[in-house]
Amino acid sequence: MPPMKTIHAAFAEKVDAVLSALVTEAKLPPDTNRANVAVEPPRDPEHGDLATNAAMVLAKQAKTNPRALAEHIIEHLSRDPDIESAEIAGPGFINLRLSDAAWLRELEAIASLSDGYGRSSAGAGKRVNVEYVSANPTGPMHMGHCRGAVVGDALATLLEFAGHEVTREYYVNDAGSQVDTLARSAQIRYREALGEDVGAIPEGLYPGDYLKPVGEAAAGEFGERFKDAPEAEWLEIFKAFAVERMMDLIRSDLALLGIEHDIFASEAALQAAGKPEEAEKWLRKHDLVYDGLLEAPKGKTPDDWEAVELPLFRSTRFGDDQDRPIKKSDGKWTYFGADLAYHMQKAEQADALIDIWGADHAGTVKRIKAAVAALSEGQGKAIPFDVKLVQMVQLMRSGEPVKMSKRSGNFITIADMVEEVGKDVVRFTMLTRKPEAQMEFDFAKVVEASKDNPVFYVQYAHARIHSTLKKAAGEGILPSDQDLARLGAEDLALIKQAAQFPRIVEAAASAREAHRIAFFLYDLASAFHAYYNLGNDDPTKRVILAQDTQLSAARLFLIDTIGQVIRNGLTLLGVDAVEEM
Repeated sequence: MPPMKTIHAAFAEKVDAVLSALVTEAKLPPDTNRANVAVEPPRDPEHGDLATNAAMVLAKQAKTNPRALAEHIIEHLSRDPDIESAEIAGPGFINLRLSDAAWLRELEAIASLSDGYGRSSAGAGKRVNVEYVSANPTGPMHMGHCRGAVVGDALATLLEFAGHEVTREYYVNDAGSQVDTLARSAQIRYREALGEDVGAIPEGLYPGDYLKPVGEAAAGEFGERFKDAPEAEWLEIFKAFAVERMMDLIRSDLALLGIEHDIFASEAALQAAGKPEEAEKWLRKHDLVYDGLLEAPKGKTPDDWEAVELPLFRSTRFGDDQDRPIKKSDGKWTYFGADLAYHMQKAEQADALIDIWGADHAGTVKRIKAAVAALSEGQGKAIPFDVKLVQMVQLMRSGEPVKMSKRSGNFITIADMVEEVGKDVVRFTMLTRKPEAQMEFDFAKVVEASKDNPVFYVQYAHARIHSTLKKAAGEGILPSDQDLARLGAEDLALIKQAAQFPRIVEAAASAREAHRIAFFLYDLASAFHAYYNLGNDDPTKRVILAQDTQLSAARLFLIDTIGQVIRNGLTLLGVDAVEEM
């Protein structure tokens, strides 16, 4: 189904058509720049349904004052039957009140477009690579990964809905020292599976019980072949074996949250393909990498720091406090060196890059963005690159910090969370605050049946709608748009709230902020509950009126469309729209 124009976009086109008419009438110059003209809801709904700044931003080009230009604009707009009134406010803003018929057509559009309502073509098919999670393959997914995983996945879905072609990517850090540690830890569990008493896991290795199944699988795969073999014979084999099984575990854990990636890119494969060397060659050619002495870390004196000549990226050109090495003294690539090559690889297949990182990586943002800008320029195209930083989550239970997980021994896993409160609660809760804001996840509060719990409040709105429609059907009353003209002011207010959804989708996608959808859903649920509760004090405001089936059918049609908008929004967040609670 093709994307529809929002009611706001449709009226933006009407305003633009008026401006074209004013050009024809010589009230605006032919080369008038309209880029800053906006049509959007006013901050105060009392001022109208829509407002435009057209007269304010174009008056200088028209060589007149804003109010005078606004008069010309209003003269044209007032002829439109969908515009009930057009008034000048303040120095030259124009407030519009739309006809009831315009809003009722929007209600019918929601019903007609169904799960396509809000879908946009704003992305114009541009390819966006969203990289998220990218946890080291050394253990199960835990709470340190959960928020970024949900933020990245919801953002990818939002961008698709807004017309982008999205690739969901996971970068597997399988080339660092942590993978050597994983292999050695797995080999101990392998010997244990063969019957050896391995005792306590040595300091510096991974002690978690999650490696026991890996050791058992290795025993089944290799028998006693590596039981007493020197490390040189088994290290590379166990690295690959353990990483593969850890990634299976990670995929399984992510699946509990409804998360699947399109690509799992290997750092080891990247290095084997010579991508870091390619990146270094290009950067040297453009004088962005040079051989120099690495400055001593802060707090180090010349007596306890030995200067080593290393290939350095000119980070200081881009605001960093010192140039950064892309290789270590042993010739291995630094994480930064491998990372910039990885981004170069991603840029080859995308029009824009988005990374979801933990807030502890904030210091890396400026230099990696500088490196990506340089490398993408070398490919003959500027690649927009956005990094979203996600704060950690403090786990609580009734206001008290949560104790360690028994299953993993030293952290709370995603599996632990989903098992206790469910996927939907975890996902929605992670999107109830901006990613860069601190968050507490209280196991007791996130399952409360109260208005203060956004997850419950939104899902309850959908379940309430479903229950009402089911009850009406039992009484022989079905939703119908035959008598929508009978809907009153309260009904229209709810339509106006729901009709914000397409505009919110485009704005959220443009800002790369999926949490805006969660905020919108909470506001819409609040508006619905308030609307529904009107019938508690005034029986004529009830949705189902036994004495007036035609008005009931119109109100049922209204709440059915509200349910559709809620479903569409929850789908973007990866949350199910429940029918019973």
